[in-house]
Amino acid sequence: MRFLSTGSVLTVFLILATAARTEDLPRSGQPVFDRVIELVNANFYDAAAIDRFNAAARAQINSGSGPRSGARAPAQATEAITSVLANLGVSHTGRFTPDTIDYFELSDIFRFAIRDDVRRLFAPDGEVRYPGIGMVTLAVGGRRFVSDVYDGSAAKKAGLLVGDEVLSVDGLPYREIGSFSDKVGRSVDIRLRRYRDAEPLSVRVEVERLRPLPMFEHAIEQSMVLDERDGRTIGYVRLWTLSTRDGLDLVAEALSRGRLKDAEGLVVDLRGRWGGGSADAAEFLVGGTPTFRLVSRRGDVTLANFRWQKPVVALIDEGTRSGLELFAYTLRQNSVPLVGERTAGALLAGRAYVLPDDSLLELAVSDAVIGDDLRLEGVGIAPDISVAFPLAYAAGKDPQREAALRVMGQLLDAGTKGRTIPSSEPAMTR
Repeated sequence: MRFLSTGSVLTVFLILATAARTEDLPRSGQPVFDRVIELVNANFYDAAAIDRFNAAARAQINSGSGPRSGARAPAQATEAITSVLANLGVSHTGRFTPDTIDYFELSDIFRFAIRDDVRRLFAPDGEVRYPGIGMVTLAVGGRRFVSDVYDGSAAKKAGLLVGDEVLSVDGLPYREIGSFSDKVGRSVDIRLRRYRDAEPLSVRVEVERLRPLPMFEHAIEQSMVLDERDGRTIGYVRLWTLSTRDGLDLVAEALSRGRLKDAEGLVVDLRGRWGGGSADAAEFLVGGTPTFRLVSRRGDVTLANFRWQKPVVALIDEGTRSGLELFAYTLRQNSVPLVGERTAGALLAGRAYVLPDDSLLELAVSDAVIGDDLRLEGVGIAPDISVAFPLAYAAGKDPQREAALRVMGQLLDAGTKGRTIPSSEPAMTR
């Protein structure tokens, strides 16, 4: 007789137990909805929320508008999935469809997690691409406004500004992906309103095929500028995400011997799109180890380790989330002044899954605890200096950035290391 090892017995037991639980899950017969239920039950980080989640799923199934087969199945499933996931009440959890920019950007960020599907989804080479102009919008009061213009993008070059109201693209209502499909290499006519009650403007922008992570890397590099004011030279860089391979290396190189090397102080903009990155990403701004280079026999120099030793001011808002939020927390712990608005309170570990209709499920799979018991999820970090940013009809004005530059000027005039601005409210609660 062949005996199973203790580990094998445990494995079999877990498989049987999982199968038993799977049979007890809420079932609608709609494959996308049911797969979401399975994935949440198997992977969501907070076991205490599962019973509540399943109860919400059963309520959706039993409701008159719940998920089911038939002509309206996709729309009903979308509404039902949105509702049950919202019941979990946490960040890093949502469903994304291919008619949104988020779908493509997250697919690139999570490309390793979806590696078995990425070549099929993004044929022929598995490189994530989408048609666009480098602009992101946000709905406010039933109208749609430009919320981000990526540095170096076609939208930036064409003169689109944050705060512009988007009225139409080629005479049709704006759609994130649909407005630019089949138009790569051609220009589109974007109708917009820059000032409240003003006459509309028309701007022509060339449509590109965008690869999210290389685009973000390029945007980080293109954002770097030196601002000369009141006899001071202040560097600025925007970290759109920490998920790129070489983004932080580009910043370190610029500060070490590139376009930002002559800066007396640095404003680092953490008002990003996505987080990502390693837990020690902020170390090059606050770490104690010295800068050093490797020099070859031929005299070739490689920057091996860089540490910025001059003043820093950081910009934060609700776009500061996940890894960028941890970055901001690290700066706060090192007394770097934070300017702007409270961060997102979105610090969990997420993972992506491809659903049966090729939509993407992002799911929080791990809690994130700083030290012994500090959690930023649902709390966020308050700025030291609070500055609002009304989006609608901002006409490209950025009061938060202007405030950060003023703070840096004050720190430089005072001759400090730039780390003594008092907080106007507690940074966070436990």
